[in-house]
Parts: sequence; structure tokens; C-alpha cells
Amino acid sequence: MMRTLAIAGFLLALALFVVVEWAARREGSRIPTLGDVCAHLMRYEVGPVPVGRIGLFGFWWWLGWHFLAR
Repeated sequence: MMRTLAIAGFLLALALFVVVEWAARREGSRIPTLGDVCAHLMRYEVGPVPVGRIGLFGFWWWLGWHFLAR
């Protein structure tokens, strides 16, 4: 039951992501695309520390650990 609920939650998140990305790519939309968000995140720094890059790396590590590791 919990596995099914988790899969449904991830599918819902994926569907919402697709809808928001579609809305961002419409003509005249003020919603940033995923590429714009990633570009902004990669430029984010606190002093000399690239906090955005560290956070993005951590996100990809988490994603790979949960979906690619067995």
C-alpha cells in the first residue's frame, strides 16, 4: 500500500512538473522554465561559496541514490 502511494505521489509530482513547464513555455508567460531556474541556481553564491551548485549537486545525488542505486 505504501509503495503504491509513494509511486502515485511521484507520478503526481511529475505530472505537475510537466504542466508547469508547459505553462512556462507559453507566449508571454511570466513563469520561468526549468532551464531558467537551473541557470539562476548555478549563479547563486554566498561569498566565495557556490551554494547553488552544491545544492544542485546534492539534488542529483539524492535522485540517483533513490532511483538508480540498488
